[in-house]
Order: sequence, then structure tokens, then C-alpha cells
Amino acid sequence: MTHASPPCADTGLLAPEWGLSGAASETSDHAYLRAMLDAEAALTRAQAALGLVPAEAAAAVTEAAVPARFGIRSLAARTPAGGNPVIPLVADLTAAVGEEYGPYVHRGATSQDIMDTATMLVAVRTLELVRADLDRTGRALAGLAAGHRDTVLAGRTLTQHAVPTTFGLKAAGWRSLVLDARDRITRVRDALPAQLGGAAGTLAAFQAYGATDPAGLTRAYAREVGLAAPALPWHTLRTPVADLAGCLAFAAGALGKLAVDVLALSRTETGEVSEGSGGGSSAMPHKANPVRATLLAAAARRAPQLAATLYGCLVAEDERPAGAWHAEWEPLRDLLRLVGGAAAHAAELAEGLRVHPAAMRRNLGITRGLIVSERLSAALAPVLGRARAKELLTELARRAHSEDRPLRELLGEQEELKDVDLDDLGDPTHYTGFAGVLTDRALERP
Repeated sequence: MTHASPPCADTGLLAPEWGLSGAASETSDHAYLRAMLDAEAALTRAQAALGLVPAEAAAAVTEAAVPARFGIRSLAARTPAGGNPVIPLVADLTAAVGEEYGPYVHRGATSQDIMDTATMLVAVRTLELVRADLDRTGRALAGLAAGHRDTVLAGRTLTQHAVPTTFGLKAAGWRSLVLDARDRITRVRDALPAQLGGAAGTLAAFQAYGATDPAGLTRAYAREVGLAAPALPWHTLRTPVADLAGCLAFAAGALGKLAVDVLALSRTETGEVSEGSGGGSSAMPHKANPVRATLLAAAARRAPQLAATLYGCLVAEDERPAGAWHAEWEPLRDLLRLVGGAAAHAAELAEGLRVHPAAMRRNLGITRGLIVSERLSAALAPVLGRARAKELLTELARRAHSEDRPLRELLGEQEELKDVDLDDLGDPTHYTGFAGVLTDRALERP
């Protein structure tokens, strides 16, 4: 007899995009608790470094600020009363520090100082994982681009065959987007600031406790907590959150581009690539679904709406908003999780992607040679005249469809083309432009 499990924390059962990723751990309730405690301990140490509190107080708070000593469920149960988890945490941390040094816990700060600083710590720690996985993805795509520099496949525009391109150039393009995402994430990560402003952004309480240099205080706190030092308290100046929204949404979209291309190229009737380990089906034993690409595509579709919510929170009234700040927490965590999971899936996808050049070569012939009509038009214009070349190719393209005959065969029947090297002109592998040169140039980027 089985028994129902008791209620538990979110395990990612309905979130295969991120459920088992490192980002899940770095954005868990436990991770936020750890970050809030890190922020509180850093605040006391910063004040001790400036002589505003006893060094013993800083040591006592740091020693007490261990996540295992605090009950997350209890904190969560008491959070609604004050609207944020810092309030009950400060009470518990103060009790844990003890009577002598408890009064130095959270001294001068407001809840938003700790919550925002903790959020930035969670973001920095998660972005480290994302950046590492984007680097992995970039390295794998570089290998694909170099290895298939001259592997020709049909370029497609508006879902139809256009002109030939190379798989190397396609992979180099994917890599370029991934590196763009990595660079944006790196810039944002390095600039994420600590938050310190006190009750209304004036640092008044710190002045009352003896601080004389607000910039020095902020720098000391930022140094202790390991974040950038802001020029101003940003309680209602939400640039850091907007920057996070932007770089994360871009990363999701960049990986989504990789995903939708893989999904299109791995269709049964196309078969030009396949995932290294496709997923199965509960009903159809023959299937090997492109699961990682599917999860990337799902993340890319969700991310913009989460980012939009965070951009909407820029509209934050007064010196602390009623609702705008609170509305950031869940979508930002969801966005970090989505992109963290997507980056991990993308690395696995790129490292395991299988390329099928024979299918690419086969598919080049689907249009009976019409894929090189642009080249033929340019090459035949000097021979026949521009108007006649266009007229002839239009007519032969129609016949190629209606008679189900190769364009090369129909061209060979034209007396006026008897001196033209139609075999070379009709070979799609000889019409890839500067694809190889462009691929080489893209791979010069570190």
C-alpha cells in the first residue's frame, strides 16, 4: 500500500526546463536564506571595519548566520505578516546571536536592503553557472562550425529553400548568439550592486550610529558581501533588476534560436541533424524526440513575459513601493531558473548534436536544381541577355515542377546554352558564397 507524500517544497516536477539544474539549487528557498544571512553578517562586519560596532559583534553575527540553524518553513509561515521574509529572519537571527550582541543585528538597515542584496547574491551565484554552461555551448558549437565549415545544406527563408549555405556557417551563427548572451551576462553580473539605504534611502540611521562617510560605508558593505558598490541606494531605482531581466531574456532567446533550428532540421522528413540522446514516447516506440531543443524552445517562449513583469516594476513610487518591489521576486527567480536550466540543456544539446551530411546533400536536390536559380540567372545574363535569361529560367522552372525533371536536364536541351558549363553552374556545392570565410571570421572570436 502506498501513502501520499506530505506537502513539500517545489521539486521541479512540472519544470523540466530547470528542475534538476544547478540553477535550481542556487535559487532555492535555502539559497535565498543563505544569501539573506550572508547580507546580514556582511553588514555587521562592514560596520565593525569602520569602528561603528564592536568586532566581537561582527564575529558573533557571522557565527550565528548559518542556514541550518533556521527553519525555512517557520520563516515562510511568518512572512505574510510583514510582507517579506527579512522581518522574521532578523528576529530569529537576533535571538541566535544572543543578548549581548543581538542589538547589532540589522542595525541601521531596512528589510529591502537585505532582500535586495540577497537577491543580487542569488543572481551572481546563478549567473556563474549560466556563464559556464554558455561557454561549454560555445566551445561545442565552435567544434561543429570548424568541422562542417564546407558541409553544404539548403539555406531556407520563409520556410522554403533559398540558396545553398553551409552547416559550418549556421553553427557559427548559433555560437555568435551564445557568446553575445555570455558577454551580456558577464557585464551585468560584474555590475550587480549591494543595497544599502536605510529606511528611506538616506542612511540616516547609520549617521545616528556614528557613520560620517556614506560612500565609505557603502563600499565597505559591498566589499564584505562581494558585490559592486552603488552610487545611490536603489530602493526605487531598479536598474539592476531591469539589467538582469534584459540579459536573461536575451540569453533565453539566443538559445531559443539554436533550439528552433535544431527542431526544424531534425524533422523526420528533413533529418539533417539529431540530438545525441533523443527522448522517448509513452505511445510510439519508434520515436526519439528532440527533447533538449524542445525544452529550450519552451524556456525562450516564457522568458519574455517574465522580463516584461520586471520591466514593469521600474514604475516604483516614493522611496519604497507598495507592490512593485514585491512583484519582482518570483518572476526574477523564475527567469534565473529558466535560463540556468536552458544553458545547461544547451550545452548538452550542442555537445551531443549529430550532423547528417548525406541528408543535407540529398535535400539539396529536392527542388530539382532550382536552388541554384539565382546563380544561373547571374551567369546566364551575360550570355543570353538579362531579359532572356529571366524568361528562360522562369519557363524551365515551371517545367521542372510540372514535368518532374531536373533543371540541369532541361537546360541541357537548350541550343543557346551548348557552350555553357552547366554541370558547374548547377552544382549547389559550388554556390556557397563566402560562407567559409565568414565561418572562419566568426571563429576568431574568443
